[in-house]
Amino acid sequence: MKPKITTKPWGFESLIINSPRYAVKKIHIEPGHRLSLQYHNEKEETVYVLEGTLWVSDGNNEVELEVGEYYHVPPKQVHRFGCIGTVPCVLLECSTPELDDVVRLADDYARK
Repeated sequence: MKPKITTKPWGFESLIINSPRYAVKKIHIEPGHRLSLQYHNEKEETVYVLEGTLWVSDGNNEVELEVGEYYHVPPKQVHRFGCIGTVPCVLLECSTPELDDVVRLADDYARK
């Protein structure tokens, strides 16, 4: 089977599986772009860096993750991911299946 690819203003994501118990996505973030400042009411996720350098903010603290490092996001935790450097960031996201559970607090692309 082929993943479902969805174009985003910051890059694209490939939905590998969304089963009743878990979901897996491959996320491609272009250099200099970032996702929404957001949280999830129910969704829990962990991202693993496959390529590039990932910038992560929880609204108060910032970290940079390199290839082979991961970041866990429990429900209700505010977070934002971005790609720093000159090469795209590629992440593997494993999460609970509530993919539409996104509360955006800020967005560079005026999405709601």
